[in-house]
Amino acid sequence: MARSTKKTKCSRGHRNPSSRKKSHSRTDFNRNYSLYIRRVLKEVDPQRSISSGTLDIMNSVINDIFERISTQANNLMCFRNRCTLTPEDIQKAMYMLFPGKRAKYAVTFGSEAVQRYVHSKNNYQLN
Repeated sequence: MARSTKKTKCSRGHRNPSSRKKSHSRTDFNRNYSLYIRRVLKEVDPQRSISSGTLDIMNSVINDIFERISTQANNLMCFRNRCTLTPEDIQKAMYMLFPGKRAKYAVTFGSEAVQRYVHSKNNYQLN
């Protein structure tokens, strides 16, 4: 099944989301998750530690998975001729990238995390 080659206009006159001017290249933007990896490790087993080399490996794995998910979600968004990334695009990308139960658990835990964040943000604003 072939895709249509018709280009749709997105907001602000751009042909597609990737045509916008970028201030930095893709390889320059790698987040460092070492602080969060250490926190999770301490929650799981407070007496364990992790070497800096292992932290670097974990960091690259997380960044690689994040890039794969975001690329796949962007492709789905463009395939649907939309200019806004929706949670459904991200969930479908997860199901396409990860096998069976892993994708199901990832989507479930991700949805729960977003709900907890929204709930805590609403409670914070009320106080």
